[in-house]
Amino acid sequence: MKNPIEQLNKVFDSRIRLGIMSALMVNIRVNFNELKELIQVTDGNLASHLKTLEETGYIKVEKGFIGRKTNTTYAVTRAGEKAFKSHLDALEKMIRSMQ
Repeated sequence: MKNPIEQLNKVFDSRIRLGIMSALMVNIRVNFNELKELIQVTDGNLASHLKTLEETGYIKVEKGFIGRKTNTTYAVTRAGEKAFKSHLDALEKMIRSMQ
């Protein structure tokens, strides 16, 4: 059987990416400013982590407008949901194996 620590997903090593994925797992869609407020990070920091998650196929980005203002929303993909749940399962197994 694999060591639980080997089953952890390196993409989720970052606390910011963990926060983004957690927010998206419980909300259908979240916009950039809401994520920034929830996670308490700068625009640039959030944008770089969102880009990583988008490039891995774990989140999808939708750009639109509210009136004349741009509105970018993010949602978790099926692949992202599966990867995040696997990561959480591996964390649980690792914790249980330490007891």
